[in-house]
Amino acid sequence: MNKIASLIIIGALVVALGIIFTGGGGSTERGVEIKDGIQYIRIDAGGGYFPRVTEAQSNIPTKLIVKTNGIFDCSASLAIRSIGFQKILPPEGETEIDLGIPNRGEPLRGVCGMGMYSFEINFI
Repeated sequence: MNKIASLIIIGALVVALGIIFTGGGGSTERGVEIKDGIQYIRIDAGGGYFPRVTEAQSNIPTKLIVKTNGIFDCSASLAIRSIGFQKILPPEGETEIDLGIPNRGEPLRGVCGMGMYSFEINFI
């Protein structure tokens, strides 16, 4: 294999691994479920928040479920300023946060204690 082909393959692998480990940047993923008239949005915390951008329905009772699994970084300290939420999450388990009935077009943003990691939920 020649040198240029090797460099192209290595470059493609670096890009692919970057997408895998960062969650694809600002991609929108669905971690949303409606059960018994309540919308549940699931976010994983640990080394950041995943998915980083989520779309959900507006005008429906909504709860955010933040799942932790052995985290000890700053993503354990979660603040959602628009609803006055600030808490140190447990190292393992699920934390349920009542979001009320979100309005269309008013995104909800969460951020870690150091401001390094964040997530956004867009209500459509």
